[in-house]
Amino acid sequence: MLQKGRPHVSELTGLAIFLFVLAALLVLMACVKADRVRSWREVLNPSAPDLPDAAFVVGRAVLILMAAVCVVVGFQGLAVQDDGEWSDDELTSAVEGATQALDGSFTYGDPLKDGAPADFDGEYARKVEQEVVEHGGGDAPQMGVAATSVGPAMSDQGEYRITADGADAVFCMDVKRTHDGYIETVAPGLSGDAAAVMLPKYTFAVSSRPGDC
Repeated sequence: MLQKGRPHVSELTGLAIFLFVLAALLVLMACVKADRVRSWREVLNPSAPDLPDAAFVVGRAVLILMAAVCVVVGFQGLAVQDDGEWSDDELTSAVEGATQALDGSFTYGDPLKDGAPADFDGEYARKVEQEVVEHGGGDAPQMGVAATSVGPAMSDQGEYRITADGADAVFCMDVKRTHDGYIETVAPGLSGDAAAVMLPKYTFAVSSRPGDC
């Protein structure tokens, strides 16, 4: 899941930049000499009492501490953003893993709805998203994947445009469902011939490729 790069700056990135700038300003304030501060106070308020040197030491310590807090919080915000966004490499690996897992998979249908169209827009789309997330690896986010059904609706064939938050890459996944016979099972609470139920078996052939569908 190729998509044009996002030109906007995320809220967390913007907040981190603001905190880094604020930290730099606080450090600059801490570097201002005491004599200069005294001269400014004298111009603004000549009758104000003089500040002792200890007040400047405490003030500088507070400003440096506040700057350090801003830097720490800024880096934490960037780390949270990184954990919540997919990279192109993570998405590529996840889609490849999901494709391998889904290809050749099968399911059993409702015997009363044998041959009913597959729910490619709903149930199977969610299954694709779940498989991609599960194959993202330990560093990849556990959300943010979208499998959007594209093309005309068909009973046994679907196509998905796969994207993920933070990634510029886009993938196209093709899914074909084949009616692969029946499996006999026993209906609960019944016995004899009446208990035999034939469940339709459906097998899925799945492939994917980079780029839009």
